[in-house]
Amino acid sequence: MKKIVLLVSSFFCLSSCADLQSIMNSTQQGGALTSVDISNGLKQALELGIVQGVDLLSQKDGYYGNSLTKILFPEPLQKVDKTLRSIGLGSLADEGVKLLNRAAEDAVTEAKPIFINAVKNLSFSDATAILTGGKDAATQYLKKTTTQSLIQAFSPKIKASLSKVGADEVWSNIINKYNAIPLVTQVNPNLTNYVTEKAVEGLFLQVAKKEEDIRTNISARTTPLLQKVFAKQ
Repeated sequence: MKKIVLLVSSFFCLSSCADLQSIMNSTQQGGALTSVDISNGLKQALELGIVQGVDLLSQKDGYYGNSLTKILFPEPLQKVDKTLRSIGLGSLADEGVKLLNRAAEDAVTEAKPIFINAVKNLSFSDATAILTGGKDAATQYLKKTTTQSLIQAFSPKIKASLSKVGADEVWSNIINKYNAIPLVTQVNPNLTNYVTEKAVEGLFLQVAKKEEDIRTNISARTTPLLQKVFAKQ
């Protein structure tokens, strides 16, 4: 049981370690751990880690400056991107991509309450499965329990964000210029749906990266507690 709680305290968020120290102290002093202790410890660690991860993505260039999460042109517009650059409109294409990412950065804060609600509903069996599961067990749990809610929450925010950051006007300009090129196939993609899908996808990629890093990367164990925990694995 002590090993489980130690893993809980290190999982996902380094800042959660100090908050779970009291639980570990009680164990070291002979106090029995209950399933409630273990479940609550994991919930606290996950909540803190989620907040940290969402805050990172919500910053300027949180998506755009991250090669893992950066949103590029949707597939139907890959040809648009190539064509615009070939006729000297690369700066317009770059601006279009940047604004897609700005909308995602604006919307990702909606993930916090959804993730935290999922964590609060975590059962003891869920916690056990996460702690004994694969390198992305927590990510898969969150993906299974929150994807539809994230899409529903992100979509209206992204639609509003695309307008707020000027993406509607820029993209209208991009599409109009492309569609005016002789002999090209006309395009009119649904940007809200595309950016929503990619924003959610990027969020889970970031979550999975953090989870795997803590589980497998020695250099990510930046506190004595993390070093001690994983040395015993």
